[in-house]
Amino acid sequence: MNSQRIAVITDTGTDTPAAFAYEHDVRIVPLRINFSDGSTYESGVTITPEQLVERMATEVPSTSLPSPATIRREFDRAHDDGYVAAIFVSISSGLSATCDTVRMVADQLDDFPVEVVDTKTIGVAAGLVVMEAVRMVEEGITLQHIGAMLELVAHKNSVFFSVKSLDYLRKGGRISAAVYRLGTALNIKPVITCNEEGAYVVARKARGWERSIDTEIALVEEQARKYDKVRVAICCSSACVDMFDELEERVLAQVDNAVEVIRSGISADLLVHTGPEIVGIAIQGV
Repeated sequence: MNSQRIAVITDTGTDTPAAFAYEHDVRIVPLRINFSDGSTYESGVTITPEQLVERMATEVPSTSLPSPATIRREFDRAHDDGYVAAIFVSISSGLSATCDTVRMVADQLDDFPVEVVDTKTIGVAAGLVVMEAVRMVEEGITLQHIGAMLELVAHKNSVFFSVKSLDYLRKGGRISAAVYRLGTALNIKPVITCNEEGAYVVARKARGWERSIDTEIALVEEQARKYDKVRVAICCSSACVDMFDELEERVLAQVDNAVEVIRSGISADLLVHTGPEIVGIAIQGV
C-alpha cells in the first residue's frame, strides 16, 4: 500500500510489465514515433507494437522523447490525484534525452518533489528498477532515500538481447557500420547489452539466431554467479511470443538462484530500433 502517496512514473522505454503497472498505479509517459508523412504517435497510446510492425513493412520511422509539456502534464495529473511527490524511473540517458528532459521539468515544480533515476539500461531491465521503486515506496522508504537506493539497484541490473535482423539497429545508429557489415555477411548475431554509460555495446557474438539465444542465456548464467539471488525478466516481441515458455524453462534450469522470472512485451518505440523479431533477458541481483 502506497501510504506515502509517492507516485511512481516511468516512460515506455522501460517495458514495465503492464499488469504490474496497472495493479500499482505506475504512471507511464509515452515516447513518440514519427513517420515521414508528418504523423506522430504516442507509443502504447495511439499506436500499438502490432500496428507499428505492420507500418514498418513500408517505412521505418524515427523516435523522439516525450515533450516537456507531456511530462509536466503527467506530474500535474499525479498531483491532482492526491500524490504529494514522485519517483521518475527513466530509460538510459545514454540512449535517450528523456531523463535529462524529465529533470529539467522536475526542477520547475515548486510544490511537487521529484526524484529522477537514470537506470542506464533499457527495456524490462529498466522495468525491474521501476518494480523495485514500487516496492520501496510501499515499504515506506522515504523519498530522500529512494533515489540513491534505486541507483544502486540499477547497478545490479544487466540486459542482453538478440535480433534476427541488424537492419533496424543500423538504421537507428545503434550499431556501427563495421558490426553491421560483419554480421550481415557472416550471419553473425551480436548479443547487445548496455555499458556503464547506458549505451549499446556488443556483449558477445554468435553465429545464427539460435546460437545467439544460447549465448544470451549463458551470459545471464554468468551474471547470476555474482549474486546469492537474482530476479530474471524475459521479453519477447509478438513475433517471438512462442519462445516465452522455452526461455523460462531454460533460465530456471541454468540459473539455480533465480527467485522469480518475469515476462514482458516490448514497446513500440523500442521495436523501431530493434525490428519486429527480438528476444531479451534481463537479470537483477537481489
